[in-house]
Amino acid sequence: MGLLSKKDGKLILDPLADNNPITIQVLGICSALAITAELEASIVMSISVLFVLGIGNVVISLMRNIIPSKIRIIVQLIVVATLVIIVDLVLKAFAYELSKTLSVFVGLIITNCIIMGRFEAFALGNGPWRSFLDGIGNALGYAVILIIVGFFRELLGSGTLLGIPVLGDPIEKTGLYSIGYENNGFMLLSPMALIVVGIIIWVQRSRNKALVED
Repeated sequence: MGLLSKKDGKLILDPLADNNPITIQVLGICSALAITAELEASIVMSISVLFVLGIGNVVISLMRNIIPSKIRIIVQLIVVATLVIIVDLVLKAFAYELSKTLSVFVGLIITNCIIMGRFEAFALGNGPWRSFLDGIGNALGYAVILIIVGFFRELLGSGTLLGIPVLGDPIEKTGLYSIGYENNGFMLLSPMALIVVGIIIWVQRSRNKALVED
């Protein structure tokens, strides 16, 4: 018998596609729009949410039988706020420039509806192991969308990936720029992130007709 049962495996695999927190549950849209103009910021935000949701789900699960119902939201906020502070301090210590780019959006992880939703919907009713898998699965589903959006926005908007020119030099007119290609500055604006997410949703629902019926 493997480490994961089929039922446990679905906790990780389902949020990657047919139960994605952004494209299906329509949660966490704000950060998908705000910080995906750069692929690096998308990756760091994804890792941050992975840490906060994975660990947070476990903590809430371990405490689920001793948390008074009337203050459970307050307890959840304290747990996620503590984890977000850890993330913020690590970023400031090891990636200060990037931490300034993400600035307030790291703090807003505290109110990210994906995290609070998984605390309420899953961690409060399941054991630590399954809660951990649920947190990892939903965080990975969130990360997939952020990275895809960040990839296309930076590539088409700046001609770079992770800050490295991949289409040529627009000043020296090398690579694609030598044949008249120009960066699409609109891709760096938040509305274009919404359009890219919309295209992903369209592709996803075209592939799985059951999502349209739902």
